[in-house]
Amino acid sequence: MATKVMMEALSPTMEEGRLVKWVKNVGDAVKNGETLAEVETDKAIMELVARGDGILRARLIEEGATSPVGVTIGVIAAADEDISALAGGPPAVAPTEAPSEQPKAVPASAMPAPPVEAMEHAHPPAGTAEHTPAPVPGGPVRSSPLARRIAAEKGLNLQAISGTGPGGRVIKRDIEAAATAAPAVAPAGVAAAPRPSISAAPSAVQTALQIDGEFKDVALTQMRKTIARRLGESIGPIPTFFLTSEIDMTNVGTLREQMTAAGDQFKVSVNDIVIKAVAIALTRHPEVNAHWMGDSIRYFSAAHVGMAVATDDGLIVPVIRDAHRKGLGTIGKEARDLAKKARERKLTPAEYSGGTFSVSNLGMFGIDQFTAIINPPEAAILAVGATETKPVWENGQFVPRQKMRVTMSCDHRIIDGAVGAKFLQTLRQLLEAPMMMLF
Repeated sequence: MATKVMMEALSPTMEEGRLVKWVKNVGDAVKNGETLAEVETDKAIMELVARGDGILRARLIEEGATSPVGVTIGVIAAADEDISALAGGPPAVAPTEAPSEQPKAVPASAMPAPPVEAMEHAHPPAGTAEHTPAPVPGGPVRSSPLARRIAAEKGLNLQAISGTGPGGRVIKRDIEAAATAAPAVAPAGVAAAPRPSISAAPSAVQTALQIDGEFKDVALTQMRKTIARRLGESIGPIPTFFLTSEIDMTNVGTLREQMTAAGDQFKVSVNDIVIKAVAIALTRHPEVNAHWMGDSIRYFSAAHVGMAVATDDGLIVPVIRDAHRKGLGTIGKEARDLAKKARERKLTPAEYSGGTFSVSNLGMFGIDQFTAIINPPEAAILAVGATETKPVWENGQFVPRQKMRVTMSCDHRIIDGAVGAKFLQTLRQLLEAPMMMLF
């Protein structure tokens, strides 16, 4: 019996997905649980697996196209089974060339209006000739956003790569093939660009924003769509107030120096220590460690602290679970691992959901103070600024002290002003005397 391949909800907040890559070709044998495709969700790139055994008979959307959750994007069936009712046309035939170059039957009633990215994969109506403009030497190269990002990371010149996607479009597999073959001889007439250093390599956003004309429209990524929706849900209906406190971080600096001197395995960042202090403060002020549930408030006994991580596609908040029970070294290692996975779009839903409080740190960018937007349904978020040396009058003289400003955004439906102030008092005490975190 035929099995529909559906665009599944691969994250708790996913409403649509972009098909990054088909792993299986039409005609390939498929077993239940095998990976069929890679899908970009609102948070990461996830694997879409088969839900039945058979042969992949049809692929109903192209690489780069976006589809709502619940829509059929492929069909698995026996080799001789009639799937015309599912595929919207006669049974598909395994392609003899690269799969991405073959037109796929797409049920018009099942698909939404395609975004800019999907339009580049669209085929002309029957009876019309498809015309693909010849690339202009030295001009912009037609390529997918994922291909541009990988090329930037690997320092590859898109001008020197031949595309195998529709209309000569450079796609992910072309970049991977070029990276495997490097160093390669550039095609005649095309000078090979020198591989830039890590510090000089442009980000994927910078690569995508090479504007040739007056302006350039770039289709939203799944992550950016979710950021826009979630922040709109937060800043509008949530009655937010802000509390700012300046904390003496001199002793935290001394603690870090001592831990670094003990060995690299004990090296931690200021943010790691802030997360630990926040976790302990949450256990002492459970009224802050809460979610707004609409008709109730849910209070948590455990502190699951989210840390905002900036990626090329936007902000994501992986979660350090039970941070109040973990040592600084463990928190530091988890934070580094989660940040790396976030930037590589490899986080699992369990790693970025379930937070009870969030921390956003822009101190490393030299930002003294800012306000952050609450990540609903959480009750608050802490914005951490830069640590700077300031003269402080002590015992009849000025002495240098390390000062850091933090601002807590609070949902007034859950947290009152005095409650938030007491939480920040506890946080200040822990950071100004970090040895207290050991008890």
